[in-house]
Amino acid sequence: QVQLAESGGGLVQAGGSLRLSCAASQRTFSLLAVAWFRQDPGQEREFAATISASGGIAIYADSVKGRFTISRDDAKNTVYLQMNSLKPSDTAVYYCAEAPLAVAGRGQLDYNNWGQGTQVTVSS
Repeated sequence: QVQLAESGGGLVQAGGSLRLSCAASQRTFSLLAVAWFRQDPGQEREFAATISASGGIAIYADSVKGRFTISRDDAKNTVYLQMNSLKPSDTAVYYCAEAPLAVAGRGQLDYNNWGQGTQVTVSS
């Protein structure tokens, strides 16, 4: 079981930026697809972005496309989510999730290993 630890959340004004990090406990993390999901109070968990093991495939939800960038640094065993031009609607707990395959999609059931989440709050 690979442990995932999210960090980088916080309170930011609309229009600001944050960078979230997902650090893994094992180097095998680099062999698997990783995604970011988010969930605000009372809502279903929704997909934000995913990246393949190679880093060659990245998919974004329409709601974040053009504002968020997912990337990975295998030397640091870390996946990042750079979030720019943040909106109040981006407020949520953000979760890092690992798939059992090198490539995965938008569905949360594609992922079987989840971090505990980090809170992002965007004020008006």
